[in-house]
Amino acid sequence: MKSLSAKWSRAGHALGAWVLLVGMLLAGKANAQDAAHPDIPDTLQQRIAACTTCHGVHGEGTPESGFFPRLAGKPAGYLARQLKDFQDGLRKYAPMEYTVKQLSPAYMHEIAEYFAAQEVPYARSPVPNVSAQLRQRGETLVAHGDPSRQIPPCAACHGSQLTGVQPDIPGLVGLPYDYISSQLGSWRTKTRSTVAPDCMSEIANRLSDSDITAVSAWLASRELPADMHAQAPGTVTPPLHCGVLSDKGDGA
Repeated sequence: MKSLSAKWSRAGHALGAWVLLVGMLLAGKANAQDAAHPDIPDTLQQRIAACTTCHGVHGEGTPESGFFPRLAGKPAGYLARQLKDFQDGLRKYAPMEYTVKQLSPAYMHEIAEYFAAQEVPYARSPVPNVSAQLRQRGETLVAHGDPSRQIPPCAACHGSQLTGVQPDIPGLVGLPYDYISSQLGSWRTKTRSTVAPDCMSEIANRLSDSDITAVSAWLASRELPADMHAQAPGTVTPPLHCGVLSDKGDGA
């Protein structure tokens, strides 16, 4: 398992790249409205430059690390909600908060729709070095949950193949171990949240540290299904009431 110092080192390099290039997205918004800069094209590719700098040209992400997750093929409602949560301060990550600060709802939806439509092959993430017993524990939690602690199975919301459900629930397969474990930790520490009731925060706080390692390791190790598309709307019945699934007023 990589040390925290190694993770922060990679995060520092990532932040440096962002500092150099994040202004491109905001510049695109400003220049589209500024006739004094006719040489800068008002194109979607130019407007999403800050996104693609970190997340890849087509939103393929960086499977070798957990810092820049895949955007391609994620449900548009989910992507739009994440941008809104960063803008509202519900989800904490300074580069993203700054990047989306001045974006309009229409602009954020345009970004979300673009990445949702991208069809890019998935690359396998590094397989985490955990015991077979711990990985088996992760599989059990993902498939069956732990009723004794009111932990529902991941598949109950994220779909039978864990590829997500349209239009709001993301897939879990194909994500790196570091990303999954860090996001579950963020829900516990309230550096990631969303509209109430925040069902993922509730679930994450019922998981132990060992549970998070187990679930993250199994998901990152799982063979990818042949069809990675999100399931159709209405094909799952979430076991908890989630505000993000009922608040449809602004793209959730």
